[in-house]
Amino acid sequence: MEVAVVLAGGPPDELVAGVADAPNKAFLKIGGKALVERTLWPLLITERLGRLIVVAPPAAHSSPALAMANEIRADGPSIVDSMRSGLAGLDPDRLVLVAAADLPVLSIEAVEEFIGLAEASGADVVYACVERKVHLARYPQVPHTWAKLRDGTFCGGGCIAVRPRVFPALERFLDRLGAARKNPVRLAALFGWDFLLRYPFGMISIAGLERRASAALGARVAAAICTRPEIAVNVDRPSDVALAERLVGAPPISSA
Repeated sequence: MEVAVVLAGGPPDELVAGVADAPNKAFLKIGGKALVERTLWPLLITERLGRLIVVAPPAAHSSPALAMANEIRADGPSIVDSMRSGLAGLDPDRLVLVAAADLPVLSIEAVEEFIGLAEASGADVVYACVERKVHLARYPQVPHTWAKLRDGTFCGGGCIAVRPRVFPALERFLDRLGAARKNPVRLAALFGWDFLLRYPFGMISIAGLERRASAALGARVAAAICTRPEIAVNVDRPSDVALAERLVGAPPISSA
């Protein structure tokens, strides 16, 4: 893995209402630094990556917050469009790290762990996740949406890895998932009725999820179970801003 794409696109939202020079939340300053800067720094200093691409609104391309990027590309009207922009022209067969731009406490250890897990999986799409007990041990105050599985209870992280050649299939899958999310019949067409009946009771394993997602996508999908919970800390709500301010002022996480 040599390339990381950071998704800093999208329109303004309530997090930046009234904030000058912040076209969206990626440019909101936390502890004096824009969120996108805090995301880019560990990606820059790891030796596992040699090229950083940021996808951002054209009006923000001259922002000092993007100075660490090797290349800046225009965003699109949706996150899928922005991902397409970021992956365009890259080696179709090599995994690319794709990160959200709102990861205030992302660390080099978390980045390197995820890269190692993604590469070792041999999968085409790899999704970072963190087990609840691991996350709560470090960040008990950070809220999440949790998924109860047979292996434990997990939340999603802010990074995925993807081979660009499977992006068209991933895009189609995400479109179908978005259209089906409130329609049980369509969800069953994607995952099967047995999955829909068993998932609410925590009866699906991670391996089962990987198999279902791989079959639906037509490419190998894997979960990367991360031990560095900072990969799952993001800023989505107004209440997250004050929390992120406190977290960036906290002592760094030990690498022990």
